[in-house]
Amino acid sequence: MSTETGPPDGQSTSSDSLKSSLRRVFDSQIPNYGDYNLVCATPLADSAGYYVLGYRWSPPELIFAPFAADSMESLEAPTAVNTTNLSHTDELSPGSYEVGTSTGRIFRFGVEPSPELPPVSGGQRRVLVQHGDREDFRLFLETFLELA
Repeated sequence: MSTETGPPDGQSTSSDSLKSSLRRVFDSQIPNYGDYNLVCATPLADSAGYYVLGYRWSPPELIFAPFAADSMESLEAPTAVNTTNLSHTDELSPGSYEVGTSTGRIFRFGVEPSPELPPVSGGQRRVLVQHGDREDFRLFLETFLELA
């Protein structure tokens, strides 16, 4: 996650603060966390859950680390998808994806340029700015698609 920031409006949690929280969720579970770029994935209409997505170009790998949007805490052990267990990757629509594993697990998610996480106590908006990260992730998934 790069340190892009949005305009402060007095009503929202800073994007950098959200990125730090997401980085903590990921880093606390992945031993070689420094090898990965991160983006925040949001649920699609027919899916549930938020993920910190860690991806690296070499060797190509995508890690899904689910987290609770309200507490910013991990929900379960992360799932790694790489050339040994990737069954398919598809861009469902611009910014919306599906990734499947050979064990039958399917992840459906969106990667938005400025996702808004649900507000926490006090109703404060929480907007994450990830325009550049989203574009890099899109390019990575194009390559990942060729591996399936």
